[in-house]
Amino acid sequence: MNFTEILHDAHKHGASDIHLVSDHPPMMRVNTVMTPMDHPMLTNSGITDVLKEIITELQMEQFREVKDLDFSYEIPDFCRYRVNAHIQRGSVAMAMRAIKTKVPPLEQLNMPEVISRLTYLPRGLVVVTGDTGSGKSTTLAAMIQSMNERYRKHIITLEDPVEYTLTSNKCLIEQRELGHDMSTFTSGLKHALRQDPDIILVGEMRDLETTALALSAAETGHLVFSTLHTVNASQSVERIVDMYPAGQQNQIRSMLANTLQAVISQTLFSRIDHPGMVPAVEVLLCTPGVRNIIREDRAFEIPNVIETNRQLGMISLDASIAQIYFNGMISREDAIAQAAYPDKLERQLAA
Repeated sequence: MNFTEILHDAHKHGASDIHLVSDHPPMMRVNTVMTPMDHPMLTNSGITDVLKEIITELQMEQFREVKDLDFSYEIPDFCRYRVNAHIQRGSVAMAMRAIKTKVPPLEQLNMPEVISRLTYLPRGLVVVTGDTGSGKSTTLAAMIQSMNERYRKHIITLEDPVEYTLTSNKCLIEQRELGHDMSTFTSGLKHALRQDPDIILVGEMRDLETTALALSAAETGHLVFSTLHTVNASQSVERIVDMYPAGQQNQIRSMLANTLQAVISQTLFSRIDHPGMVPAVEVLLCTPGVRNIIREDRAFEIPNVIETNRQLGMISLDASIAQIYFNGMISREDAIAQAAYPDKLERQLAA
């Protein structure tokens, strides 16, 4: 197994992911499609040998004990990957997500103009949501870079792992990686609040304590960015509230209503006009009306609020999908398959 050649071939084809599974050839994902690579079948011993080469002995001990391991791997000046090693059918396997090292400018991401406006916020919480691989990290890195080129502030990012490497420009940027620079998101965020930050990026609000600290940071005057694995704005609000015990949920709705500034929900599509991906984006902005909806536990009304406030920059997922479809970027089949309301969108596209 020539690991370096596999990485070079995947990089040449623009693969977003590489999968190494014994008794299969290496597989790569290019523009969402899984494709076998022109390399020999992999063996358990071959994958194990590679894993031993690219992780530390301590990590190998953790892997033997837990049978799962998340880490990052880099070939300097060439490529960087977020890696998960795991066991399947008694054999070692690896899933590798390519991490682009150069942050794309926000204006090149085909995002609504309102996303750029969010980088001018002085404080509050901005949540970017979507499935794994929906481009959340890219959007956040581009937003941070936009502020880095404009402000003179202190930015701290807490990530698992660090994906884009951000270089301080006008801002001072510190990037901390889970497992290397901090033991948990909760610990990293708790200490970040004592490190004089203006802007904090929390890789994911994955538990109650981290979420509580993120809300507290936003409430005390920081601008906080984070992610959730939810598919739309209303589900994101409900997910945050549901993390808390029932007796605290009314208090948290009030706190969230006061601190939340926006929810950006993304879905990636394969382009048909040229190779590549394009996002469809739902945007909720927290107007006084939206804050009342959150406070009064009426998150089910959020989709209607988004539909009726397009003039403010809000946009529903289906409206965004229709927009990129009519711009000739995606197929009709993909548009309908990913829609929140497929029947309604199908009629709209046929009109």
